[in-house]
This record gives sequence, C-alpha cells and structure tokens, in this order.
Amino acid sequence: MIQLASIVGLAKTILIILLVYTVFKYVMRLLAPLMIRSLAKRMANTFHQTPPRNPKKEGEVTIDKKTNQSQTNNNVGEYVDFEEID
Repeated sequence: MIQLASIVGLAKTILIILLVYTVFKYVMRLLAPLMIRSLAKRMANTFHQTPPRNPKKEGEVTIDKKTNQSQTNNNVGEYVDFEEID
C-alpha cells in the first residue's frame, strides 16, 4: 500500500517536533544548573585530592634539559646569493 504525504501528516510531524523541542528546552533549563554544579564539585574535589607531581623544597632549583629533536638536514640544496637589479 503506497501512502502519500498529506498536509495533515506534515502538520502533525511539525507539531511533534516543536513539542519535543520545547519540552527538551524546558527540561534542560531545569537540569543544566544541577549538572554543571555537580560537575564543578567533582572537579574541585579531584583538584584538592591530587598531590603535587614534583614536591620541591622551598629554594630548591632544578634544571630540565630538553632534547634537540629537530635536526636540520644539510642536504637541502645549494645556497645561491642573488642581487636585485633595478
């Protein structure tokens, strides 16, 4: 059986979409502050519970060397000096 689109079916679909959107927007306005507040509390708790990674004494100096991983390739070609001609 072939069903044809009708104006009434289109109107029902649009109204259902608008109803779902409105309900979703209203529910999210109620629940979003609660979700954000609980997320902020969890983040604050994990921040306060984690110990510092490198506990250092006051006045202690450390030097971290970085390895030079970017080495230049000497086989890039020949350098040609040029002059501008007026």
